[in-house]
Amino acid sequence: MVITKKPEWIRVKGVDESILNKMKCLLDRYHLHTVCESAVCPNMGECFKAGTATFMILGNSCTRNCAFCGVDHGKPLPPDPEEPAHVAQAARELGLKHVVITSVTRDDLPDGGAAQFAATIRAVNQLLPDATTDVLIPDLQGSYDNLCIIMDARPDILAHNLETVPRLYATCRQQADYQVSLRVLENAKKINPDGFTKSGIMLGLGETRDEVLAVMEDLRSVDCDFLTIGQYLRPAPENIEVKEFIQPEVFEELRHIGMKMGFTYVASSPFVRSSFHAEEALRHVGRI
Repeated sequence: MVITKKPEWIRVKGVDESILNKMKCLLDRYHLHTVCESAVCPNMGECFKAGTATFMILGNSCTRNCAFCGVDHGKPLPPDPEEPAHVAQAARELGLKHVVITSVTRDDLPDGGAAQFAATIRAVNQLLPDATTDVLIPDLQGSYDNLCIIMDARPDILAHNLETVPRLYATCRQQADYQVSLRVLENAKKINPDGFTKSGIMLGLGETRDEVLAVMEDLRSVDCDFLTIGQYLRPAPENIEVKEFIQPEVFEELRHIGMKMGFTYVASSPFVRSSFHAEEALRHVGRI
């Protein structure tokens, strides 16, 4: 049975205005953005209440325009040289032990923003030496050299999301390439075999079960350690529609299948996102 009407298990909690304002004041003081707000994440209220946020560096305008994404598309500003230090300072003020950093895609930059990622990781490590770092990066247009710039900063987790199955890239992720994204994860593992890699996919875009399992197998073929699987939720009317709401038991089944495939950690449920409770993966392997 295909469920197209929002079911009872999809209940997005509102954001307490006082909590939202407190977080906004902190972010405004350091001139920072979060993917929580920019991508209209359904977990924003819970994360902000817990005093956590996923920093989005390199501005809040993306050079790509993926059909599923709520982040603004446009001409971005040059990278802010003070941003790495500001992320570290905000993370310290929030008392973060696990710092999650992502970015818009910056195809306008020769390095794709790699140097800014590296500088941010190092700034966090210097100011918060006991904290772990988790970076969710764009594909850097497949550049091995640009990936090396980030990996040399030694993030604890290098994440890059495949987002959906190959067949749906033409409608959901038009400016990306499935094989390029898969190669990012493969190369990250080659550069630092001891580091952890992570990827995430969304369900409900029209994919089949066999296609999802094939993506999971592809990720294991490049030794991807952590996997997140969540329900796609339409962030705005201009984004692609939800084709199906997936039953919670299907997510749980996929979690079990993923663990049997050899993933070290799988988070799979409707509200799972790559950055949501991201520290749980490292806790699972005893790294925090």
